[in-house]
Amino acid sequence: MDQASHKVVVCGAGGFIGGHLVRCLEAQGIAVRAVDIKPLARWYQVNPRAENLVLNLQDFRHCQHAVDGMSSVYQLAADMGGMGFIESNRALCMLSSIINSHMLVAAQEAGVRRFFYSSSACVYNAEKQTSPDVAPLSEDQAWPAMPEEGYGLEKLFGEQMCIQFERDFGLACRIARYHNVYGPYGTWTGGREKAPAAICRKVIEAKLTGRNEIEIWGDGTQTRSFMYIDDCIAGTCMLFDSSFNQPLNIGSSELVSINQLVDLVEEIAGVKLRRRYLLSAPKGVNGRNSDNRLILETLHWQPTIRLRDGLASTYTWIEKEMLALSRPSFPRLPSIAKRPGLALLRPSLVAGPHLIPKSRIMRTLNEGMPPHR
Repeated sequence: MDQASHKVVVCGAGGFIGGHLVRCLEAQGIAVRAVDIKPLARWYQVNPRAENLVLNLQDFRHCQHAVDGMSSVYQLAADMGGMGFIESNRALCMLSSIINSHMLVAAQEAGVRRFFYSSSACVYNAEKQTSPDVAPLSEDQAWPAMPEEGYGLEKLFGEQMCIQFERDFGLACRIARYHNVYGPYGTWTGGREKAPAAICRKVIEAKLTGRNEIEIWGDGTQTRSFMYIDDCIAGTCMLFDSSFNQPLNIGSSELVSINQLVDLVEEIAGVKLRRRYLLSAPKGVNGRNSDNRLILETLHWQPTIRLRDGLASTYTWIEKEMLALSRPSFPRLPSIAKRPGLALLRPSLVAGPHLIPKSRIMRTLNEGMPPHR
């Protein structure tokens, strides 16, 4: 594709994966419009070369502005987090279907050539994930459907929307089922963090405070595979440029238990901690792993970064974030300084009603934090 004429919009660019994706696309010389609902000061990464916009993609007019003049869309915008968040905010997660539906309609009307949708391994049938010794999940095992309530169901619906838009309107869609992405420049505290970041933070806290103890959700035997962010971005770009138009796993096949994950982080930190298991805490399914046969067949590639290596980089970044804090208590999200020369939402788009009133839900969307009950 001619990069000079290739203009892409990344939705959810202020988030973890979106921030890394913008940086990767900019490095290739691609013109990027970066969009997120959060104020710029709360974006994890801000690329000054991108056109950075603060937009509420639950408002269809904002979606129209996001896709105006763009040839491609990366739709990563969603309200989500780790297991603690998605089990406690199922309705809030499902509201992301408004974003996906609006973005597909806006993209189709604007003549966008290609649309990428970030789905999740949470779409898979829960009956296939009852044992820690789980068989890797292949793409056909999402049906018959029994996804994670709320978040997984919303993602499965989003996949079907993309598939039907391609069939009915010819909008080329690419669908990635991400498996537990982790790495630097993501959420590590506040309730939305996923297991690798949470474990790194807890180990660092125990080390800094001398408590010598770590709390683990569940009994620690539940298993997962975790994919480092660099592999995620590489797989995303390859899938986007491919001709494959069905859901595709992008995930590591290196299966570990949560206890083994803690072992690795303790090894990196040079400590050994007492383990306190919180059996009443959300823990998700008992086992989940990525079957990579289809991605090897279609892209001739699969994630290769070892968990130990990715955790080392993640641990180092989170430790620096925590040590840099001057306040005695940790903030809910890492602070990212606002940078000069960035475009904000045009005033003409601010006026008018939103689909969802500015209520507790809207405050949650804007702040990126779970609502207080």
